[in-house]
Amino acid sequence: MPKGEQVYTITEAQRPLSVEQVGRTRRYLISMGIRTVCFVAAIFTPGWPRWALIAGAIVLPYLAVVVANAGRENDEPGDVGVAAKPQPALPGSATAIGSDGSRPS
Repeated sequence: MPKGEQVYTITEAQRPLSVEQVGRTRRYLISMGIRTVCFVAAIFTPGWPRWALIAGAIVLPYLAVVVANAGRENDEPGDVGVAAKPQPALPGSATAIGSDGSRPS
């Protein structure tokens, strides 16, 4: 496609809500999995790393909920489109049509 040629996107519709909810649920569950690992690791880890793991386990739920409820993501229009090409005028297409639908002779 030549540079500077205008492209019209076929659709600017966002992803379906069901697809977006699956992604949000996945991110939330991953975060909660990391939180669980922090809790279990805090039981077996001595010293200052234990406190870092406990802090992570306390902060992660808040961050997971904020990210999950952040709202719909703004999708950018995709690369799928149709290049705008100037169409030549058809011969006789400039004929006027009267208000009664008749063409002048």
